[in-house]
Amino acid sequence: MPRGIEIREAHFPGRAPIDAYGNGGFRFADMSHRGSVLMLPSGVYAWDVAEGDPLEVEKFQRVLDEARDIEVLLVGTGRDIRPLPAELKTALRALNISSDPMSTGAAVRTYNVMLAEARAIAVALIAV
Repeated sequence: MPRGIEIREAHFPGRAPIDAYGNGGFRFADMSHRGSVLMLPSGVYAWDVAEGDPLEVEKFQRVLDEARDIEVLLVGTGRDIRPLPAELKTALRALNISSDPMSTGAAVRTYNVMLAEARAIAVALIAV
């Protein structure tokens, strides 16, 4: 018997450079995604954060879970640069993750360069 539509959590199981961003989403690996994303060593995940939302530690749990494979976390904070909250920086530093907030555009460009260099990089990108 046919089943109804099955909705799954958005996930791309691999690492890929970002081909384009804007209009509320990102293009990578011949696909597009509307909304914000986490790009981690284990893959690309939809991230439920919008421009202006508080950057709470809980929103970065996937990053913390993969800390052993991440040296640098870039955070694309939207159109404008926003500082990371002290609590988040402390949690990342405790796991030996260096963090750097920047505009989403700058984070995309920096991520692509560091990914091409095979660095232990992750990025949290707020869609613009």
